[in-house]
Amino acid sequence: MVKDIITADDIKSAVQDFIKNNEIPEIVYIAGPDITRHHSHAGEIVCEMYKELKNLGKTVKLIIALGTHAPMTEEEVEFMYPDVPYSDVINHNFRKDVVKLGSVPKEFVETVSGGLCSFPVDVYTNKLIVEEGVMLVGLGGVDMINSSHFVGAVCDMEKIMGRDHSSVREIFDYAERNFLKKVNLTYFLTVVENGILRGLFVGRERKVFEEAVKLSQELNLIYLDKPLKKVVVNLDESEFKSTWLGNKAVYRTRLAIETGGELIILGKGVERFGEDDDIDVLIRRYGYSGRDEILEKANTMADLKENLSAAAHLIHGSSNGRFKITYAVEKMTKEEIEGVKFGYMKYSDAVAKYNPETLKDGYNTVDGEEIYFIKNPAVGLWSYGKLD
Repeated sequence: MVKDIITADDIKSAVQDFIKNNEIPEIVYIAGPDITRHHSHAGEIVCEMYKELKNLGKTVKLIIALGTHAPMTEEEVEFMYPDVPYSDVINHNFRKDVVKLGSVPKEFVETVSGGLCSFPVDVYTNKLIVEEGVMLVGLGGVDMINSSHFVGAVCDMEKIMGRDHSSVREIFDYAERNFLKKVNLTYFLTVVENGILRGLFVGRERKVFEEAVKLSQELNLIYLDKPLKKVVVNLDESEFKSTWLGNKAVYRTRLAIETGGELIILGKGVERFGEDDDIDVLIRRYGYSGRDEILEKANTMADLKENLSAAAHLIHGSSNGRFKITYAVEKMTKEEIEGVKFGYMKYSDAVAKYNPETLKDGYNTVDGEEIYFIKNPAVGLWSYGKLD
């Protein structure tokens, strides 16, 4: 479904059509994203699905596809999934709540990564839904999360973002083809433009994903006619409380920022580095020190080698020395921010000059200087020149 605006009635109709045309088991697990994806409109879809299935007398549970993110609180669930009681919500634990389905062979990983990665990828998912339904992204286990993140970082984010086919997607597709064929699974994929739900794609076949990707490429890729010298990105304090999440500001803009440029991140709510306590320790220990240094340490330091998603994140959040990254915060100290190799600015000083309430998305002039402002880095990908 593609429309100028997909309404609540459209969502209800899509959910009812799905239920009508499919055999629904007595126990249904809905895998929904966490609070960091609230702009996806997944909340409305899940609530409609929950209500319709409960009316049919089904047992329904919502499993939050957290990945490595912090568990959703009762208040967050009430905000994003108001029709789902917290007693029916399960926060996925990627370390404990999983079962192994199989392994993507080392040889396959070597092929899709161009020889840059040489290890098998164990495929895990939440053990509660192996029979009723399953997802790998968000409900995976440690190795799946670590390995897929690391492959993406090693193979260069610039060659992955905004594209359908990539090394990471090939690994997930392999797992889907080889381990999930018998699983009763349906995807509801959304495409959002400027907060408006424009696309809703329902089904199991890969073409459903391809259709969603195509529309997202049309609506969410922002192509610029020149590289950007200074970019200011705002992080909504209710959504971005860590650099683990906030570094979307880095990898969503790195295709657009010129060498020698600067990225200033307004992180009012940022209070820590990792969502996960163990990963927070690793970020503080190694910092955002660039691809080559992190790759070397991932090969030599046991703690980082055992947590490749952290290594991948440190690569994602670095500019590899190409442009300066400055975090403007009020809940972390100068020593903490500079300790992970970011520049530091007091949040109050930053917003006095770059007020997110008055700046408009796109080009602005501040004190005679041209800057490019992004209100929410989670809803787009910015690039100088077309992606190949």
